[in-house]
Amino acid sequence: MSSICLATKEDKVEVLSLYKIQLGREYCPWNDEYPNEETIDFDLSRDSLFVMKDEGRIVAAITIDDDEVVNSLSCWDKALSPGGELSRLAVLPDMQNKGIARKMFTYGMEELRERGFKSVHILVNKLNTPALRSYEVFSLRNVGECHMFDQDFICYEKELSDISE
Repeated sequence: MSSICLATKEDKVEVLSLYKIQLGREYCPWNDEYPNEETIDFDLSRDSLFVMKDEGRIVAAITIDDDEVVNSLSCWDKALSPGGELSRLAVLPDMQNKGIARKMFTYGMEELRERGFKSVHILVNKLNTPALRSYEVFSLRNVGECHMFDQDFICYEKELSDISE
């Protein structure tokens, strides 16, 4: 039985391993420098890193974020401010295509809402068709495009008052 919980310092090595497994996978923009131990430490310090554990092993992770750079994009609906970002979603390769990313995303949206955010923001690489398909179920609103971190992204937003979808 799997469960999602706030990550702890004891999870750090396993989360880093999960991140590193993603390197070189199609559509993954991460590299040896990002995300790293400092990224994980920062997320742990803000209680913003969540993991899914299945039979004791971490199979997925997601971060809720309040990133000033992302928040400053002009595409977001000011009436839905403050908005929080979901980022660094990772699922073990052998656990993909089982609905885990969707469960993590739903959990992240619920957590953002509980923390007082009015909307969720997500940046998806324009070429990442599996992620784009995966997020369709959430009825995210395409609000624009941006170029950040040497990538072209589609910017999605969803009001958190109704996250049942």
